[in-house]
Amino acid sequence: MMDQPEKIEVSKLDDMFKGWFIGNFEPTLHATNDVEVGIKKYKAGEYEGKHFHKIATEYTVIVNGRVRMSGVEYSDGDVLTIKPGVITDFEAITDVTTVVVKLPGANNDKYIV
Repeated sequence: MMDQPEKIEVSKLDDMFKGWFIGNFEPTLHATNDVEVGIKKYKAGEYEGKHFHKIATEYTVIVNGRVRMSGVEYSDGDVLTIKPGVITDFEAITDVTTVVVKLPGANNDKYIV
């Protein structure tokens, strides 16, 4: 007979810092500067101005919805790699859900243009 495994711990994404659940945030499921992972949800029309990162490479998966970044439209299933120094903005054309991974994790690495 197998030993009883530990209970599954449950947290709520809504309790995390702006959807970030791994990284140097409070609260977090795993505090680290190695990586940041978040589920980000935007309403149609939400906009983030032009910015770039000096340290982190950002991987953004468009889970559902449509966005426009630097004048190009992306949609369900697109996986975007945004390397350090690449300037982009972000506009939610529809309601959209993204998964974002930043390597390495780097607080205060967002530079507004």
